[in-house]
Amino acid sequence: MSIFEKTYELKLKTPYQEKVVRVLGIESTSHTFGAGIVELRDNKVYFLANASSQYKPARGGIHPRESFTHHVNNAPKIISKALRDSGLEIKDIDVIAVAVGPGLGPCLRVGASVARFLASYYGKPVAPVNHAVAHVEIGKLVSGLQDPVIIYVSGGNTMILVQKNNRYRVMGETLDIPLGNLLDTFAREIGIAPPYVVDGNHAVDVCAEWSNEFISLPYTIKGCDLSFSGLLTAALKTAKEHLHDKKHIGRVCRSLREVAFNMLIEVAERTLMLTDKNSILLVGGVAANKVLREKMETVAKQYGVEYYGTPPEVAGDNGLMIAYTGLLHYLFGKITKPDSVLVRQRYRLDEENYPWLP
Repeated sequence: MSIFEKTYELKLKTPYQEKVVRVLGIESTSHTFGAGIVELRDNKVYFLANASSQYKPARGGIHPRESFTHHVNNAPKIISKALRDSGLEIKDIDVIAVAVGPGLGPCLRVGASVARFLASYYGKPVAPVNHAVAHVEIGKLVSGLQDPVIIYVSGGNTMILVQKNNRYRVMGETLDIPLGNLLDTFAREIGIAPPYVVDGNHAVDVCAEWSNEFISLPYTIKGCDLSFSGLLTAALKTAKEHLHDKKHIGRVCRSLREVAFNMLIEVAERTLMLTDKNSILLVGGVAANKVLREKMETVAKQYGVEYYGTPPEVAGDNGLMIAYTGLLHYLFGKITKPDSVLVRQRYRLDEENYPWLP
């Protein structure tokens, strides 16, 4: 069943009084410009629309200026599509939510500018949303998990989180590059990407099927923190020794993936034991990876805890997660005026309190 065919009960005690609240969410932190719309009615959340357009560089990684241009050119039609899909007009929207960070400065400014304009012109309040928090909150909503160990993995972030006293606590994180960036950079540098994803599988996963062999690569963990830069350097050096040998490249891809994922599994297990939580939630763009999901399922079975991997429709960057988190902001009074909306490129999710958290 599609996530749009379900309704989600809002299991929070909120101070709001309105019977119906509709939120337009705008996402533009990196390569995706997205617009999503959610509706709260009778304490149930409905997903009404989730439109997006992704900037895909012909070569290399993300170029902020080119991504900025993509967002500027696509913003009007993506927002219009979201409104059409929802059957609403902009006047029916109660709140404009926008991701203000973390992310690429030029890209963030597109979303913030659009949100300021719409909110000013139509007299709507704005909910400035932390992009990372939005990944977590949409995962919690669709999974129904209330207090999990959260594994947040994406192109720009790798964190292990728990929630306590109205805050997200970072139990561990990458000390250099994130997991998604590791996979993308390796694939790009040895010439197997872009595209980075083929039929739902990352290019590294596709090439990993070329061999069943494993070679030793750096495995670096410090407590619950991880370091991937040494792994990337060693994997690139090894791969380039026989760059045109398909079996050799497959061997390196498989080894790189297994080492990186097993590092994440170890810190997830350690956090689970330290905190005594009874569930694991996998969120972020890399949460769509099938192999990682299988590994997390195995850990959950071993420890007798519940596990949920965020569905691909909302695992990557999308406007729907911004809209839902904007709804939470609105319900708890965390809104502002359009001229107070500022982008924050290094906006950490553990910087402030969130009143809807226990």
